[in-house]
Amino acid sequence: MATTTAHQLLSAQQAGMATYVGLRAISARTVSFTPAVAFPMRSLRSLSVRAATVVAPKFKTLKPLGDRVLIKIQNVEEKTTGGILLPTTAQTKPQGGEVVEVGEGRTIGDKKIETPVAKGDSIVYSKFAGTEVEFNGEDFLLLKEDDIVGLLKGDDIAELKPLNDRVLIKVSEAEEKTAGGVLLTDSAKEKPVVGEITAAGPGTIGEDGSRKALDLKVGNTVLYSKYAGNDFKEDRTCKCGKSFRYLK
Repeated sequence: MATTTAHQLLSAQQAGMATYVGLRAISARTVSFTPAVAFPMRSLRSLSVRAATVVAPKFKTLKPLGDRVLIKIQNVEEKTTGGILLPTTAQTKPQGGEVVEVGEGRTIGDKKIETPVAKGDSIVYSKFAGTEVEFNGEDFLLLKEDDIVGLLKGDDIAELKPLNDRVLIKVSEAEEKTAGGVLLTDSAKEKPVVGEITAAGPGTIGEDGSRKALDLKVGNTVLYSKYAGNDFKEDRTCKCGKSFRYLK
């Protein structure tokens, strides 16, 4: 059975059955299911794509196409560090995971651009990015390369390696006191808009397929818009105790 929406997300093949196409797009495909892929999975009762209302039975493999990657989402923390159980509404949605499958890349002009991540890489991705896929009872996320912030092993965000045109900024500390010496509460502290670049991506890829390096470099002090970029959540901290923010 085929279901048509504004975006094609999945094409699937079931062993011994005809090919099924779900969520056919006007422009391009994003995921294919085939028996002979290096990412084997157990026989599945169902696969569902959240927010797309799609259920397809008994597929064995999942393979992203183009510049897309499939990641295994990190488990949601159900307790605080002190052991207190968190209600569902208070649980922090992860922004990291492990790459389990990678598309073949994209072509710009006559140049083939390889996807800059590989199987087994731990990555951080943009908030609200990608399409969530429930596969064999586990949560996965289908992302475009541009949604990936950078590579990160462990939880020390200072070790993040940004991709493309993203930069990692160590945020300057907010003033603790007024000019007259009055201590400021957290709610009264002005949000910093200045920081030091501690890591930078290799730059963007132009229409001719060549990469253009960033004008910014590690060590530069920058002034950025108050609400630009994203802060990292409590599960992504720095051992140095500093706050970090990534910008594009």
